[in-house]
Amino acid sequence: MHLGLTPWRISGQVDAHALARQAALAEEWGYESFWLPESHFAGDAAIPDPLMLLAAVSARTRTIRLGTTSYLLPLRHPLQAAEQVAVLDRLSGGRVILGVGRGYQPTMFDAFEVSRKDKRRLFEACLTTMQRAWKGEPVGDGSGEARLSPLPVQEPHPPVWVAAFGPKALAQAGRLGLPYLASPMEPLGRLRENLRRHGEACEAAGVARPVEVPIMRTLFVSDDRGLVAQVREQLGLAARQLASVGRPGVSLEADDWAIVGDPSAVADKVAAYRETLGMTHLVVTRLRIGRVETAALERSVRTAAALLQ
Repeated sequence: MHLGLTPWRISGQVDAHALARQAALAEEWGYESFWLPESHFAGDAAIPDPLMLLAAVSARTRTIRLGTTSYLLPLRHPLQAAEQVAVLDRLSGGRVILGVGRGYQPTMFDAFEVSRKDKRRLFEACLTTMQRAWKGEPVGDGSGEARLSPLPVQEPHPPVWVAAFGPKALAQAGRLGLPYLASPMEPLGRLRENLRRHGEACEAAGVARPVEVPIMRTLFVSDDRGLVAQVREQLGLAARQLASVGRPGVSLEADDWAIVGDPSAVADKVAAYRETLGMTHLVVTRLRIGRVETAALERSVRTAAALLQ
């Protein structure tokens, strides 16, 4: 199983040095990929340019793959996006995994003057153009025709995974024959249903099901029973807060969507995900509760690497 992670601490000031340090430690401990989301106008949670931050990370690491959990295509010009991804793939020696998404926050679409009704069409049009550009094909017509340079190291292009939540997004990902990157907040039963829908969409489109089954999961491991109980309680409170603002599909029981416990319990639960869902890639995501000391988070991340490799 491929083991990846997101940063266990993300500063509201997007401190590239702190992120690079975490990625270097993760690489040392045996993680195979390091992931950043994209978010805009979200205060301390904002990460508006994940590729730029991953470029900083690439300079401090050698082998760990560099991933985005939701590079938002409807906001971007396809040729510029293709160039930026190609440059990062070159800088890193071919280590990019591009997780792409559509976005959902109304304020973000309004600020970028993008119609939410068009986001799926814009997403697919952008991705199609990017894929053509990465292959070195001409893009545009007549005097506006252009060829991308430099091309990515990976041929024909870096792996593309799709962050999808609702039925329409899952159907689109399946029709395109791209792996579905599962959310860290959806319970096991919903993940099973989503993977079924995604597979059916692949079959209906006559494309092979991707071999990759990547799943993001909030994970915390410790022998300290009191700390584990505290983390589980705080995760439950966070879920209730999300549910109160209308986030669909969120279970109020942390154990439905998070992997929290002592080493034996965590290992057993990860094994169950692999058996039940066919999970090939586990991306360990941060807790997002803000009440756990950094030293405890780092011990959890290091223990998980030793436990799950």
